[in-house]
Amino acid sequence: MIDTVGAFCPHGLVARRNRETGPLAGLGFGLKDLFDLAGVPTGAGSPDWLATHPVPATSAPVVETLLAAGARLVGKTQTDEIAWSLNGENAHYGTPRNVAAPGRIPGGSSSGSAAATAAGLVDFAIGTDTGGSVRLPASYCGLYGLRPSHGRISLAGAVPLAPSYDTAGWFARDAAILARVGRVLLGETPPQPRPRRLLIARDLFERAGPAVTEALDEALGHLRAQFATVEAVTVAGEAAGAWRNAFRLIQSHEAWAAHGAWIARVQPRFGPGVRERFEAASRLDAGEVAAATALRRTIAAELRALLGEDAVLALPSAPGIAPHLATPEAELDGFRARALELLCPAGHAGLPQVSLPRARLDGCPLGLSLIAGPGRDETLLDLARTFAR
Repeated sequence: MIDTVGAFCPHGLVARRNRETGPLAGLGFGLKDLFDLAGVPTGAGSPDWLATHPVPATSAPVVETLLAAGARLVGKTQTDEIAWSLNGENAHYGTPRNVAAPGRIPGGSSSGSAAATAAGLVDFAIGTDTGGSVRLPASYCGLYGLRPSHGRISLAGAVPLAPSYDTAGWFARDAAILARVGRVLLGETPPQPRPRRLLIARDLFERAGPAVTEALDEALGHLRAQFATVEAVTVAGEAAGAWRNAFRLIQSHEAWAAHGAWIARVQPRFGPGVRERFEAASRLDAGEVAAATALRRTIAAELRALLGEDAVLALPSAPGIAPHLATPEAELDGFRARALELLCPAGHAGLPQVSLPRARLDGCPLGLSLIAGPGRDETLLDLARTFAR
C-alpha cells in the first residue's frame, strides 16, 4: 500500500491478518493511533507521548475483534494530539489530504482514518468520537460515520480523552460495509423495530444556517418519505450555547484528570489549540464543572424522553463544509464552537449518531445526521442502508 494522502503514521505502517475467513474477510482497515497494537508504539499524535510510553505487549480488544472476523489491518492512522481537536491539522505530523474536498481540512481528531477511507486506501477505518471526531470528518470527507452508544464498544487499550464521552466509531464509503463492521463490533443483538417517528431538529438546522439547510433539503425530503410521522422539534433552543459550554467544561475536566500528571512531568510540546485547551483545563473552577455535570444529566433525560422507543432525530452533521487548510485559528475556533452545538447533544446523552454523505455544498461533501435512542445503533445502520438504495 502506498500512502498517497499522508493518512498513516510513519511508525504504524504495519499489516496484520489473523485469518482469511469470517464476516469481514476481504476488507482492509485503518486503526487510529490511539489504540494499542501489540509490538507497535502508540503515538496518540504526539512525539512526546510516543517517546515516554512503552510499546504495548497486547492489542486493544477492538483490534482483536476485527482481526478475528477476518479483516486485514493496513496500518495505524494519524490523529490530532491526544485526540483533542476537530481539525485534523497536526503541528508535528502534518495534515492528511482530504480527497473529497481538495485544499480543505479532513477534520479531526480521526483525520487519518477518514482520509484513508475517502482515498480508498482502506475499506473502513476505526476512529474515536468524543466531541465529534467521527461525525465531523465523515461530513467533511463524504463518508458514512457512526458514533456508537457510549459504552457499546470497549475502549480498553485506547488512550482516553474524556472517558464519559469517548467512543470507538468507524468510517466507510459504503453503507453496507458500515453495517458489516457494526455487526462484528456491536455483537449479535435481537432485531430492533423500525422507528415510526422522524423528528427534525428545527433549531439545529437554524443554527447551521440557510446554506446548509438548503443543501440538505433534498436528502431530508427522501428521509421524510420513510416515516409515517414527521415532526419538527426544538432540541436545545436558546440553551445551545450553554449545552456546548457544559461539554467544554466536562471534557476539559476529564482530559486534565486523565493526562495532567503526565503533562506536568513531561512538559509536552503541544501544537496550537491543543496547548491552550490543556492550559485552560488545568485552571477549571470546580463549581462550574459541577453545574455543567448537573446540566448534562438534565440534557440526557430530556433527549432520551424526546426520542422514546420509536423515534430518530435528523440534524446537520456540521455547520458547513470543511474549512480551508491554514484557516486562521480564530476563525477555526468560531467554526468549532458552532460545530459543537450540533455535535454535543448525542455526546451528553450517550446516544448513537450516524452521519450520512447525502449532500454537497459549493462542490464539497456535507453530511446529514440521525440520532437514535441509547443502544439503537443497529437501527441507524439499517436506516443508512435503506437510505443508500
